[in-house]
Amino acid sequence: QVQLVESGGGLVQPGGSLKLSCAASRSILSIYVMGWYRQAPGKQRELVATITSGGSTTYADSVKGRFTISRDNAKNTMDLQMNNLKPEDTAVYYCNAPLSWDNIWGQGTQVTVSS
Repeated sequence: QVQLVESGGGLVQPGGSLKLSCAASRSILSIYVMGWYRQAPGKQRELVATITSGGSTTYADSVKGRFTISRDNAKNTMDLQMNNLKPEDTAVYYCNAPLSWDNIWGQGTQVTVSS
């Protein structure tokens, strides 16, 4: 089994930056794809970005050019660098690791973009 713990959320002004981190309790080398999701109040959880073990990435259209996902298989971490943040980016952000026998989620970290 693997546990995921997010960190790095907070309050930031529009146009600002935050970096989220997801730490895994064991090696992530064998986890083919990992991702970041977010859920705003009253809305469904949505996919933000994914990254494979080889480094291939995908992004939601709403964050392309502003967010960058990365992972360090040696450190068992996955990051999300968020730049030029907008109020509509306000949400709880979750890291995710879909395994063949389970779908693992972190506890989430709150990101609030407000002046």
